[in-house]
Amino acid sequence: MNYEQTLSRLCTLSGPSGFEESVAKAAAELLRPLADEVYTTRLGSVVGVRRCGRENAPRLLLDAHLDEIGLIVTGREEGFLRFAPLGGVDPRMLPDREVVLLTEPPVHGVVACLPPHVQTAEDMDKSLPIKDLYIDVGLSQEAAKQRIPVGTPATYRGGCAPLGEELLCGKALDDRAGFAVLLDVLERLQGKELSVDLYVLGSTQEETHSTGAVTAAYEITPNLCVAVDVTHGDSPDASKHETFKLGGGPVIGVGPNCARSLSGRLKELAEEGDMPVQIEVMSGSSGTNAWPIQVSREGVATAVLSIPERYMHTPLEVVSKKDLEATAQLLAAFVESLGEEEETC
Repeated sequence: MNYEQTLSRLCTLSGPSGFEESVAKAAAELLRPLADEVYTTRLGSVVGVRRCGRENAPRLLLDAHLDEIGLIVTGREEGFLRFAPLGGVDPRMLPDREVVLLTEPPVHGVVACLPPHVQTAEDMDKSLPIKDLYIDVGLSQEAAKQRIPVGTPATYRGGCAPLGEELLCGKALDDRAGFAVLLDVLERLQGKELSVDLYVLGSTQEETHSTGAVTAAYEITPNLCVAVDVTHGDSPDASKHETFKLGGGPVIGVGPNCARSLSGRLKELAEEGDMPVQIEVMSGSSGTNAWPIQVSREGVATAVLSIPERYMHTPLEVVSKKDLEATAQLLAAFVESLGEEEETC
């Protein structure tokens, strides 16, 4: 898997929650050479199916979400656009930030900000609430009204590029890095005999209400699931007890949102294969699609496997290529380890 190439393609696309069409189309194209069947759900999630050929085989679901945080236009004032967040947008990231408005054709804008010369010392230490910010698109009120309807979504402008030798940096790595890992898993399993029907889900709307994963899981009715997402990576200003080392391997979730049998198997496989892993205690909700998938229909045995990521929910998220490869290696070993008897765990 060429992660740099794949993530450059995926992260350059704009797909905030509820508006993932372009990303879903690219995801489907990437899945088709690796799956027996690819389809799109009613809520726009993409599903790739790799069948094992056994009748009534258990169904394993691997999930990673395709959407990203974004903005949505709520009004206009003298050509400047008012907006609201789509998902967990950090207002500190917004002033002077370039954005792409998803009109046809797209319109580029910048979030307006005051230069330091006209701010007080007190103002410079404050984060402005989103309700006080505007997007400048360089248009008059009338032109803005014609070209950018209320309800138009927007994302940060950017893509994905190398940072040093081992890292990748860009927007929407949460969680398109996870989806790239699932593509890598399918590549690693090509030609391998499996005992489960494997469903790879690129889900929509995770950053708002996980509705893409909720509805897809209801339709697929998996016996088992592994949700692949990101977790907080180490940085100089972050707590060492609440973050995980980039380059230290995937992070296995442990807690009530994680079936002990699946978390245990992931740990055992890592030990047997001398693979680096880290452990995250999740005392409640994991904050991932695993939370709603776990209670889909009569319940699904679910695990959480996370990729350490610095600067989550910013335009410049950072992950390690080593962690992406290690996550795919462990997950592929997990899929291969499942036998016919594994209908529930």
